[in-house]
Order: sequence, then structure tokens, then C-alpha cells
Amino acid sequence: MMRMIRTAAGILALFWMCVIFAFSAQEKEESGAVSESFSYRIVRSADSLLGLNWNDERLHEIADTIEGYVRKAAHMVEFGILSVLLYIWMGNRPFSVRKRIFFSSLIAALYAASDETHQLFVAGRSGRISDVMIDSAGAILGVLVFAGVEKCIIFLWNRRKYRETESS
Repeated sequence: MMRMIRTAAGILALFWMCVIFAFSAQEKEESGAVSESFSYRIVRSADSLLGLNWNDERLHEIADTIEGYVRKAAHMVEFGILSVLLYIWMGNRPFSVRKRIFFSSLIAALYAASDETHQLFVAGRSGRISDVMIDSAGAILGVLVFAGVEKCIIFLWNRRKYRETESS
């Protein structure tokens, strides 16, 4: 069963790389419109949730202010997901957890570099080393959080099993 899940994670990692590639292939105007729309929805949701009753002009002003941060956070999440999928897939290999963390982060970082290189050839886009660093940080953070949660779950599972056998 675990082998199937890990193999599926590898397939999903390839699919996710295609999704990242497709986002990077968007020209500047299209990419900007997506992040502007998403930022506006975040601000509108916060306004509604908190009952602030801002007018549409104020909502757009705040959305414009946070758009850059939203875009960078989205990059971190994209590459965090990729790194986690690679980490799970590598469970089929005889690697230690540390090696899985290292290699999944490394592959995601290399893909981030290739993604930024790809953007050099897309109208209105640019490839930036700072974006590679942000993407790589997202990959590392994502896989570290996932591996930490995985370790806690395994610890709790083993503790439960130990208690069950001890009480029998």
C-alpha cells in the first residue's frame, strides 16, 4: 500500500511540475491578473469576516499593497508542495529521512532555477535569483514541516501500539 502511495506521489510531483511550468508560461499581464484577483479575494474575505465594511476602492488599495507578498507566498507554497511530493516519493528508496529531506529540497531548488530560466523567455517576465531563493526556502520549509509532522505521527502511533501491547 505504501509503495503505491509513494509511486502516486512521484506521479503527482511530475504533474505539479507541469502546473508550475504552466503558471510560469503565463505572460506578465495574465500572471498579474491572477495574483491581483487572488489578493482582492483575500482582502474581501477578511473584510467580510471581520465586519470592517471597507468600500471597493479601499479593498483594491489594500489588495494592491499585499499582492507582492501574496505572490511570493504562493511561490513558497508551490515549491513546498513539490518538495513534499518528492520526499514522499523518495520513501521508495533506501534513504534516511535526512537524505530524503536534502534531495527533495535540492531537486525542488533546481527546478526553481530552471523555472526562473524559463521565465526569461516569457513576454514581460523575468528570471530572478531572489525568486529562486524564495522558492527554495519554500521547498525546504515545506518538507521540514511535513517531515516533522510525519515524525510526530509515527511517534504517537508507536506509543499507542506499545501501550496496547503492554496492557494486554
